[in-house]
Amino acid sequence: MAGTASPGVVWVLIEYRGGWPPNGFEGLDLAAGTQALVLSAARTARARVLLVRRPGPRRRHGPSRWAILRHQSSGAYQQLWGTWDRDEDLAEIVPALASPGKRGLPPVILICAHGQHDPCCAVRGRPVGRALSDRWPELVWECSHVGGDRFAATAVVAPDGVYYGGLDAESSVATIEDHFGGRIRAEYLRGYTDLFPPQQAAVAAVLGHFGPAGRNDYQVTETVREGEHWHIHITGRPPHPARIEVELQSRRSPPRQLTCRGPAAGSVIVYEPTSVRRT
Repeated sequence: MAGTASPGVVWVLIEYRGGWPPNGFEGLDLAAGTQALVLSAARTARARVLLVRRPGPRRRHGPSRWAILRHQSSGAYQQLWGTWDRDEDLAEIVPALASPGKRGLPPVILICAHGQHDPCCAVRGRPVGRALSDRWPELVWECSHVGGDRFAATAVVAPDGVYYGGLDAESSVATIEDHFGGRIRAEYLRGYTDLFPPQQAAVAAVLGHFGPAGRNDYQVTETVREGEHWHIHITGRPPHPARIEVELQSRRSPPRQLTCRGPAAGSVIVYEPTSVRRT
């Protein structure tokens, strides 16, 4: 599972209380001009557009919300929120994508529950969404497809940019509590979205070897590839090890059905740590 987080550092969230089509925002029956503007601006900003809704019974009245969540290269997190009633209101997202946003807002917990994309996400994701919403009602949203349906239930903490997978109701609450406490563990970690897959796997290996750490306690400083072998150098903040080298072997997994809806067997690249050592 380590090394499977979808890369990206900008998210566009759009609350939508109706049914979600298999391809999410792109499949909605909205004003074509507005939809095209949002999608074009999101592509320019390399942002991922997700539909969101609160877990539980759907709220029928009142304006819906939208948000821009951004993880800066410095490690700073920024957000900008707005509301919409008419399709045309979503055009406000376009200038918002160029805005720096606000710091200091609490993170958002996204749980994939996109049953029209893959039923596993709804069956496994909704109980997790309810459990997390009971604990953090203002922070939790169900969301459309974020990648890695085979790891349902999947959670994304944004704009931290941390993917988790294989969660159930009990493990999800403990995992997010640890996350907020600066104790990210390797057990359910898929990866950090500002890193490439082998770098994600290397950080997970470090957390598994040396114990949990905060989101920014480790930094990847060098990545060297030699065929199917990877050498990843990582630095840590005190009290964590200062310099670590991780060696990985990449291989393709045996073919198997990857998702509940997958029509045929597929294969993926996995990264196996062969060495984790201080340098």
